[in-house]
Amino acid sequence: MTAPLNGLLLTGGRSRRMQRDKATLEYAGRPQLERAIGLLAPLVASCHLSVRADQRADPQRASHPLIVDLISDLGPLGGIHAALHAQPDTAWLVLACDLPFLDTATLQQLIAARAPQRLATAFRSRFDGKPEPLCAIWEPGSRAAVDAWIAAGNKCPRDFMAVHDVELLTLRQRQALDNINTAQEYQDANLALAGAAANDDAPGASRLVHIRYFAALRDQAGRSEETRSTTARTPQELYEEVRRAHGLGLRAEQLRVAVNDDFAEWDRALRPGDAVVFLPPVAGG
Repeated sequence: MTAPLNGLLLTGGRSRRMQRDKATLEYAGRPQLERAIGLLAPLVASCHLSVRADQRADPQRASHPLIVDLISDLGPLGGIHAALHAQPDTAWLVLACDLPFLDTATLQQLIAARAPQRLATAFRSRFDGKPEPLCAIWEPGSRAAVDAWIAAGNKCPRDFMAVHDVELLTLRQRQALDNINTAQEYQDANLALAGAAANDDAPGASRLVHIRYFAALRDQAGRSEETRSTTARTPQELYEEVRRAHGLGLRAEQLRVAVNDDFAEWDRALRPGDAVVFLPPVAGG
């Protein structure tokens, strides 16, 4: 039986090169921590943040479920190790918190190709072909091997994947796993994202969004969720599109809409990777 899948966002790094907490850096006007949770949450049973012991009370993190490192100074592997021990029968979709170009389609590619009979499923790096352990699914069966790896004095999760039974995938969106480590890279990434947003706002530009339906809308659409390539620029336009496509009986004014887990206005601009929820009265209160 395939283990349930939870999400783990690694936020315990010390950001020595950046000299700032990378989880709180803003991209396109939102802290990266919240952007990453917004991508991850619709695809997993529950989301958790990996933290060091001294980060428990951090206000940016405390509002989310936390998994605290059991062993200090192990870097990302410490977070993975703690999660595998916190819920031994659960698989973990692990994400680094410094991936501003990550999108929903990349995570869906990973989940669709998940190989639960192996220790993990991961992408090959577009730079050197080696495993990318910090956007990967770690199965419950990897726990004993991770314990042995740490006991032998090893810390690197990439080296772990290189010598263990791991399913490796080719990344479709080449830039999705480019990480940000320095102030210059942060500045460059924001410029790149701003350019992408400008292009995305052009008439006729398409974007992938993840849509969830509840109650009457779920019954009418015949599905609880879907990922859709759309030219809609706002939730209002998106709802009219899916209303026609699925024969939905409710009008937009009868609903509430949420984008990335926050209630939103109907004229809010949609971005690639947004998670959109349409809430009928029975679900939205």
